[in-house]
Amino acid sequence: MGLRFAFAGGREGWSRALLTAVGVGLGVSLLLLTAAVPSALSARDAREEARSDWSYDSRTEPKKGDDTVLVVRADSQFREQSVRGRLVEPEGARAPLPPGVKEYPRAGGMVVSPHLKELLSSDAGKLLRERLPYDVVGTIGRQGIVGSQELSYYATVPDMKAKYPDSNVMRLAKFGNPQTKQATEAPDPILVLLTLIVIVVLLMPVGVFISAAVRMGGERRDKRLAALRLVGSDGQMTRRIAAGEALAGALLGLVFGAVFFLIGRQLAGSAELMEVSVQSEDLTPSPLLTLLVIVAVPAAAIGVTLFTLRGVVIEPLGVVRTARPSRRRLWWRLLLPVAGAGLLYPMLGQGRTGGDFNQYLVVGGVILLLIGVTALLPWLVETTVARLGSGPVAWQLAVRRLQLSSGNAARMVNGVAVAVAGAIALQMLFAGVGGAYTSDTGKDPTRAEMEVQVPSYTQITAYTAALDKTDGVGRAVGLASTYMGDEKYFKSEDGSGGYIRVTLGDCASLKEVAVLASCKDGDVFRVPGGADGYESDSVSVAPDASGTGGDDVGMLKAGNTIYYSTDDEGKTLSRWTVPAGVRTVRAVDDPTGDRRFGILMTPKAMPKGIADTSFGSVFVTLDDSVPDAVERARNTAAALNPTHEPMMWHETETSDEYAKIRTGLLVGATCVLGLIGASLLVSQLEQLRERRKLLSSLVAFGTRRRTLSLSVLWQTAVPIGLGLILATGIGVALGCLLLGMTGSRIGFDWAGILTMTGIAAGVVLAVTLLSLPPLLRLLRPDGLRTE
Repeated sequence: MGLRFAFAGGREGWSRALLTAVGVGLGVSLLLLTAAVPSALSARDAREEARSDWSYDSRTEPKKGDDTVLVVRADSQFREQSVRGRLVEPEGARAPLPPGVKEYPRAGGMVVSPHLKELLSSDAGKLLRERLPYDVVGTIGRQGIVGSQELSYYATVPDMKAKYPDSNVMRLAKFGNPQTKQATEAPDPILVLLTLIVIVVLLMPVGVFISAAVRMGGERRDKRLAALRLVGSDGQMTRRIAAGEALAGALLGLVFGAVFFLIGRQLAGSAELMEVSVQSEDLTPSPLLTLLVIVAVPAAAIGVTLFTLRGVVIEPLGVVRTARPSRRRLWWRLLLPVAGAGLLYPMLGQGRTGGDFNQYLVVGGVILLLIGVTALLPWLVETTVARLGSGPVAWQLAVRRLQLSSGNAARMVNGVAVAVAGAIALQMLFAGVGGAYTSDTGKDPTRAEMEVQVPSYTQITAYTAALDKTDGVGRAVGLASTYMGDEKYFKSEDGSGGYIRVTLGDCASLKEVAVLASCKDGDVFRVPGGADGYESDSVSVAPDASGTGGDDVGMLKAGNTIYYSTDDEGKTLSRWTVPAGVRTVRAVDDPTGDRRFGILMTPKAMPKGIADTSFGSVFVTLDDSVPDAVERARNTAAALNPTHEPMMWHETETSDEYAKIRTGLLVGATCVLGLIGASLLVSQLEQLRERRKLLSSLVAFGTRRRTLSLSVLWQTAVPIGLGLILATGIGVALGCLLLGMTGSRIGFDWAGILTMTGIAAGVVLAVTLLSLPPLLRLLRPDGLRTE
């Protein structure tokens, strides 16, 4: 009978069932998407593994044959997107093909991912087209790209070993099977804890919204149930009919959820969040998790309905809910957060060295603390609104409505409060442990914003000149390094003997590493120091008070002979005689934060062959006033050597695992935020529908529309304000517990806390504004018409 009332009870029945189904469906779709994430990530990893082209051991490289291919990495970055590039040279007709590639393009051609093809054909990809001077002759299939929005290409380049002798050109007989895999480290307990908390915090609001959705239209439903009592049904039968009616909305919600899931799945295949994209086909929830959702949602609908009717007396002549309800009790509501804190307490101070955190206690404790928000909020709203006094008409209408049905108002904002409490706790946790996963690079972005690695000083002049001429580059300086020493250093297997570092560069570049009063091409300088470094064994000079060293210059005494290598193996040695007049200068930090002690040489002073075996970098400062200055510099570097990706400098760097968890949180929070807004809008529309006749009566008696609109705004603002206050308290308490568990110093990120509460308040305000148009349509006297 409950099912029939939902679908055959006229406009009132199916409209309530439809709203319930939309609310439940939004939650179900997010649960299904969440259940599909593991399969999507596994599919991404499998495709990444299948196209692997990295050999960890050059000794196992196959011999050249008609079944081998040469591969070298040519990765790049375009604005905020990574570009995966591979230069290939098939060595025979049976050369292995990477996944998704049907055949290798001809020399000078490339096959690209669909999204890269789209970007290259658009105006936005003009600069990237300049960087990839190859003809697009095909598209990579879905088996060869990890995500739908990935930028990836394979370009055929002949004579790669000759063109890129200093690059790691690898020979492969097959893709996807590296000869030696890197050993996996034990998972970091704190990162595991972060992952658990993220999952719980993101899924808890979904459950709260689903439980709220199945309770829509409760007051009108109870009045219909009173009519059933009048025609002969007893209390238990009435409750079963109510459960059946809720079950109908939940079952329809499963259908809506499946539809929303399919729509979201399709949209996810064409979207990218935080540089993460998936293919639509990969978003397939496991059968077990799908079955769990199908069973749990209707069961929850029945359970919630029976639980809410426990204190409602439905009699033939009415519902005893209209009388003054009994005050909500506080003591049992406090037990939930206290029990949650009790579960987390044994793990306080455990940190990273105390072993793995007990996952069951962590999940249970966090769930109880967050459920505590939903238990305490109705009491807080009821207690507060009971003490609210007089004011403008709009305020009085809102307060009186809240006093009569504070439970409905609390249910509407419960999900928001839970989401905010969890977000605040995570914000504190990430801020507290972030320092352990963020390290200082030592680099100074104010002196250089980009570093381009150069194989040797021989090529630095060309690199520096080309980058200097690039539009958007302010300045480019090149420095290279190598070593000199005695014969023992080069001939001994253990590297013993005297040696010294040599820095090569022109005068302008050497001024980046030392204080030079004067400098001309042909000068040689000595930089003493490095008491804790490798130069101290060779340069036996201790710096004096001025920091420029004493009189004993060690191996750098004029007329001494020092050796240097002219091949990469260090077997062919040449001699260099220390000239007279080597000046001693003081070192300063170079752009990387390093101090280069040893010898500084200008080009004319460099002995023959030393530049060929050095290794160097060009440090680039950019002109921010030029649009896309970074991309222009990258284009110049790629034209010189596409296999050496320029590095952008940052003051700090973050652990990859930590960054992935944080990205997952941001992606998940975006989805939950969308659910919050949509569910709140559905709840608001349902409440307006239930009060249609009341609102029409007030308009008929002359109440201004502005007054009624403000009253609706106050009815939302008061509960959300109380919910945010409670959520902030619970969230801060949970954050302190989690920080105590990780052994981190407890601190309060008030900027982050205010941001989280502000976002939630903004979402509620937006929902309220969106509900005003339907409210204005309801504010008409003809809403009193009935049949």
